[in-house]
Amino acid sequence: MKVKKITLLIISVLVLGYAGIKIVKKINLNSDYKIGQALDSLNGVKVYYNGGVDNIEGRNVTKDNYNLGLKYQCVEFVKRYYYEHYNHKMPDAYGHAKDFFDSKIEDGNLNKSRGLIQYKNPSKSKPKVGDLVIFSGSLLNRFGHVAIISNVSENEIEIIQQNPGPFGSSREIFDLKEQDGNYKIGNERLLGWLRKE
Repeated sequence: MKVKKITLLIISVLVLGYAGIKIVKKINLNSDYKIGQALDSLNGVKVYYNGGVDNIEGRNVTKDNYNLGLKYQCVEFVKRYYYEHYNHKMPDAYGHAKDFFDSKIEDGNLNKSRGLIQYKNPSKSKPKVGDLVIFSGSLLNRFGHVAIISNVSENEIEIIQQNPGPFGSSREIFDLKEQDGNYKIGNERLLGWLRKE
């Protein structure tokens, strides 16, 4: 009988903990910003504050009915940037951030779903400004993450991103290493990058 009570207590704590995380990921914990507030921009395309990482403010669709994604998720920013800056529509207008990268595609080949050239991390091709970088999912974020490279130097890249969390920054820097003709961005979750040729 005692084992059943302990088991029930453990299950209750786990369920409440999971429910608590789900709720916290939907609310705005940072009162310094309002959801939908512009935080940053790249080439005139704005990055908006989203509050909790799972918060959704509806779907953003262009006048010509192209799906940009859920406001103000990371996918919505990168698709809006590519649409406004490059006049690019992805053939597959849906999917989570991690779905932008197709592990079956060889380095430097066309990702037909996105209409972009795909490079693996590491790659023979050095990342460039404007490339999309795709991160795999994690324990707390099963959908992955996607951002845009905003600056490249000899040994680092800077990304601009939407929805890094209520206290995250719209800009982040990662190491870039070149070894034996391959370029590797220093983040174990970074799968690779996509480029409009």
